[in-house]
Amino acid sequence: MLHSMELFNEDNEIPLPPQKKAAIKENTKRNIDMTRKLYVGNLRPETNEDLLKAPFLMFGEVKKAYVIPDPKTGKCKGYGFVVMDNAAEAQAAIKALNGKKCGNYTVKVEESKGKPNSK
Repeated sequence: MLHSMELFNEDNEIPLPPQKKAAIKENTKRNIDMTRKLYVGNLRPETNEDLLKAPFLMFGEVKKAYVIPDPKTGKCKGYGFVVMDNAAEAQAAIKALNGKKCGNYTVKVEESKGKPNSK
């Protein structure tokens, strides 16, 4: 009969096959990355990457900011994404900016949920 402590190796880790360890590491990395990537919705059509980036700079380094253009007009489709340097800065930005008025628009800021899997 196995005792619970026999499931662990000498480093108090559960021994896993290399493929499983790699999958866990990749999922952890992806989750960390998603906490730094923010969805910003309800943007004005005139919004460009510099305008989107500006308010987030108050909370830390912005790695990337981009708006999604409308294919017909080339103007902002109403949403974009901001990637912050770290999760704590991203959370501070969400807390401060979500629900704030920007002209006639109330901006929505939240963690990006990523693309749904397409099959």
